[in-house]
Amino acid sequence: DAIESGVLDGVGRIIGVHCDPKVDAGRIGLRHGPITSACDRLEVSLDGAGGHTARPHLTTDLVTAAARVVTDVPSLVARRVDARSGLAVTWGRVESGHACNVIPQHAELSGTVRCLDLEAWRQAPDLVHAAIDEIANLYRAKSEINYIRGVPPVVNDPAVTELLHDAMTSRRGSHSVEDTEQSLGGEDFSWYLEHVPGAMARLGVRTPGERTTRDLHRGDFDADESAITVGVELFTAAALLDAIR
Repeated sequence: DAIESGVLDGVGRIIGVHCDPKVDAGRIGLRHGPITSACDRLEVSLDGAGGHTARPHLTTDLVTAAARVVTDVPSLVARRVDARSGLAVTWGRVESGHACNVIPQHAELSGTVRCLDLEAWRQAPDLVHAAIDEIANLYRAKSEINYIRGVPPVVNDPAVTELLHDAMTSRRGSHSVEDTEQSLGGEDFSWYLEHVPGAMARLGVRTPGERTTRDLHRGDFDADESAITVGVELFTAAALLDAIR
């Protein structure tokens, strides 16, 4: 990958931005410490005896088993770590069956596992596996779990965060920087910060005065393209300021 190829060799600091539709164009959001969360992918297959919906007692009742995985795994996992870790399992896809009167033999689920801190991230795979297996066993279903490691949290270095703050205010004034919260979103920029001090800012892309916030990953997402200029200014000012510090 990029890091193994040596792109960070000789790099003293690294900065990045991610667009934020909750912040007006012309402004950035900053935060010391963690600004994003750890994020992993989860793929689950459930298999068992199918049959007629008139006789579910003779089957694995796989749709019900899948439904219990969807509803129970998030709460089971969340109760097994400190609530402040923000460990969250969220499903994005559930597929099973083809007919209203047939209990299927196979179900598939996929989603994400997100958490605010590294300790919960380290525990997450074992906790998720255990919770899914417990539910599958209740329904005599066979479970196959593919837990795909994603990214750790982006943790902003204090000195580089201050550099971004000073660079932005030197170009756009003190009103151009606002505090931002830690997001449950994941970002692979975090891997760079395992090797080099750095920081990420949230680049505002909402048109000033716009009342509707069109969130990321929505079909109607739109960005105020004047934010591109703001991002260029931020990077340039940060590089010039860093050179004289």
